[in-house]
Order: sequence, then structure tokens, then C-alpha cells
Amino acid sequence: QVQLVESGGGLVQAGGSLRLSCAASGRIFSINYMGWYRQAPGKQRESVAGITEGDRTNYADSVKGRFTISRDYAKNTVYLQMNSLKVEDTAVYYCNAHIVAATAMTANYWGQGTKVTVSS
Repeated sequence: QVQLVESGGGLVQAGGSLRLSCAASGRIFSINYMGWYRQAPGKQRESVAGITEGDRTNYADSVKGRFTISRDYAKNTVYLQMNSLKVEDTAVYYCNAHIVAATAMTANYWGQGTKVTVSS
């Protein structure tokens, strides 16, 4: 019933900006956590940023000060504003959420992924 749909990836020059979005749909009671992970070729998936239901945020050291995560509770959507992009930010970015469905069943969900390519 629940799924995550991501958008906003693309090709951008170093120093530029992108805004990623991830919308959760389905019969949702609450979303305890939403966050972003990324995976570069040949590397492990790593956490980039996360936000709780209380709007507490966490960022990886590599993106702190450049990326901002936020939520729109009415739209069940999480955003990742990425500024001052670097070549090393190139990766597939995945949305992740801990969702309590209307049935009271809790599960961890992943989006399909959206590719971000930063060129020099």
C-alpha cells in the first residue's frame, strides 16, 4: 500500500544546486523518519541526511553546511536541498522512510533512487 516516489536528480556543474524530493503515498498513519542515502559506483550505501517526526535532523560530515533536509507533513514529502555541489557528491540518491500504516503495521521503505551527477 505504501510507496516512495523520488524526483529531482540530474546533471549539474560543480558549485551548482539541486533539490531532491520524495513523496510517500498510501494509507499512512504516521512517518517516524525520512531520510536520504546515496551510493556511488563500487562503494557502500551511506547515510546523507535524516529527519525525525520531531524535526530533529542529522547530516553526514561530508555534506554538513551544504545540504538541508526538510519535511512537508501535509504532503508526506521530504526534501533535500543540495547546494555547493562537488564532484564527489555524484551518486544514486535513495529515499528511506519508517512508516506506520493505517493498519498499525510498521515497515522500512526505500525509493527507486534518483541519479545525481556533478561535473567539473
